[in-house]
Amino acid sequence: MNKFLLAAALSLPFGSLAAETLTVYTYDSFVSDWGPGPQIKAAFEAECGCTLEFVSAGDGAAVLSRLRLEGARTEADVVLGLDNSLMEQARETGLFAPLAAAPEGLALPVEWADDTFVPYDWGYLAFIYDNTKLDLGPADFEALAASDLSIVIQDPRSSTPGLGLVLWVKAAYRDDAASIWQGLSDNIVTVTKGWSEAYGMFLEGEADLVLSYTTSPAYHLIAEDDPSKSAVSFSEGHYLQVEVAAKLASSDQPALADAFLAFITTDAFQSVIPETNWMYPATDTAVPEGFEQMISPAPVAGPLTISDADRKAAVDEWVHALSQ
Repeated sequence: MNKFLLAAALSLPFGSLAAETLTVYTYDSFVSDWGPGPQIKAAFEAECGCTLEFVSAGDGAAVLSRLRLEGARTEADVVLGLDNSLMEQARETGLFAPLAAAPEGLALPVEWADDTFVPYDWGYLAFIYDNTKLDLGPADFEALAASDLSIVIQDPRSSTPGLGLVLWVKAAYRDDAASIWQGLSDNIVTVTKGWSEAYGMFLEGEADLVLSYTTSPAYHLIAEDDPSKSAVSFSEGHYLQVEVAAKLASSDQPALADAFLAFITTDAFQSVIPETNWMYPATDTAVPEGFEQMISPAPVAGPLTISDADRKAAVDEWVHALSQ
C-alpha cells in the first residue's frame, strides 16, 4: 500500500477498508470499456482493498448539474470530469471540500495552484477531419464560417468540450463572438449533448469536422494503425482544457476520497490516461510513440478559469446567436 493509502487506512477503524465503497461521479466515456475507468478501478482497489464505484452521469457539465440537483444528499464522494471552465461554477456551489494535501509532481503547460481541484489530464480543443477526404491547412473561425464545411459540436450546457468551444470563440473574438457564431450557424449539422455522440456522427460520415482534441488522431494512429485523422491548426490559438477531480464536502468516506485524489497523480493512474482517455497526463508520465505527431498549438489568449457570471454570459450569447 502506498503512503497515501496507508494514511487513509490509519484514519479508519482497523480492518474497515475492505468493506468500504468510494463512489465517483464521472462522464460516460471515462467508464466505457475502452476508457480509463476499468483499469483505474482495478489499480486503486488493488491498493486500498476497498470498492471503487464509478457512476456515469453524462458529460462533464451534466455531471455538475446532477450534483447541484442532489446537493448535500448526493451519494458521490468524488467527482471526476469537471474542467477549468467549470471550476469556478463548481466552487460557488459550496459542495466541494478543500484538498487534504497539494497534488505532487504536476507537469502542466500552465502554473497550477488550487486548494480544491486535482488535475488528472489536459489537452487542447481542435476540429478533427479525415485527411483522405479533405486537404485542410491552418485556418481560423472566420474561414470556417465562410466555408461549406459541415461540423458537429457539443452543447456547452451539458458538455465540457462544448463549453470550451464557446469560451474559445469568446477569448479569440471578444465582442465579435456573436457574429462568428451567426456565421457558423449554417455549418453546424447538429449540437449533441456529449462528446461521444458527436464523434460517433463524424466517424459515420455525417459531418466534415467534429469538435474534439488535438490528441484525438493519436487514438486512430496508435490503436487502429489509421493515420487518416488530423487536427486543424487555428491561427487564433487553441483552448486549453485541464480536467479535474474533487472531493464532495458531504462524503461519508473522506479518508478514502483523499486517498483517491492522491492516487490520481501516481503513475498507476497517470500511465493509463494517454492510451485510454487520449489526453496528456497531468504529470511527466511518458506518452506513447505517435503523440509526437500531433500538432502542438499555441493557447488562445485568455485566463485559465472563468467566473460563473462570465461563463453564463458567453453561453447565453451562443444560444441567442444560433437562434437568429
